[in-house]
Amino acid sequence: MSLSAMIAPQLPYLRRYARALSGSQASGDAFVMATLEAIVEDPSLYDQSLDAKTALFQTFSRIWNAMPMNAAVGRGPADTIADRRLEDVTPLPRQAFLLTALEGFGAGQSACILEIGLDAYSRLIETAGRQISAQLVTSVLIIEDEPVIAMDLEHLVTSLGHVVAGSARTRGEAVEMAKREKPGLVLADIRLADGSSGLDAVNDILKSRQIPAIFITAYPETLLTGKWPEPTFLIAKPFEEDMVRAVISQALFFDAKATKETASAA
Repeated sequence: MSLSAMIAPQLPYLRRYARALSGSQASGDAFVMATLEAIVEDPSLYDQSLDAKTALFQTFSRIWNAMPMNAAVGRGPADTIADRRLEDVTPLPRQAFLLTALEGFGAGQSACILEIGLDAYSRLIETAGRQISAQLVTSVLIIEDEPVIAMDLEHLVTSLGHVVAGSARTRGEAVEMAKREKPGLVLADIRLADGSSGLDAVNDILKSRQIPAIFITAYPETLLTGKWPEPTFLIAKPFEEDMVRAVISQALFFDAKATKETASAA
């Protein structure tokens, strides 16, 4: 397969990423064009041992990070509210966050694109999560019937600077807790202790309060059927902590209904 045939299908994704990273489509497209010109001039910059998307993003990242102006926080005029929020996230954490939350790369792929180790990538994701959470700090309701997993999620939530509104084990508990605590985000398992459904619990909560919800489940196939509207945010068990951090930040960052409420009680 020719180099152009490998690259062409990935360009829409790179343009999306470049726009989010730079703050405007015009600026992002200029860097995409610079990347393509660099590959034409020196094809060895594109690592064909990697999958096509990872290789293209890696080349783009080299060019992006070689520009001193891209090492600064605040990148000039921004197109959207999300872009303006991104201005306050430091450069490398911003890249790590967007690679994972916007483009769906795994930790290994993202680390490869940024040409750093997994530990360094994990630190970037944690930093991005804290910086984004500082702008969008909220309270989080956890719906999970396994105590150890619930404790892990509580730790992740608080490590990002959020407040745990409560942890519910059943649909009924979750709905009552949501009415009382008014969380800004829900993390929900699907199958709960009493045989009830976390999906039903979230649907009940959303009838009176429009907030982002993340489903964390060992049974993603029960949701990804195409028979009904599928959740925007879905994480399969067993989960990686970095992925949960990234998706929490993504849900608050990109959801138009994300609340900036801070829980008054901790």
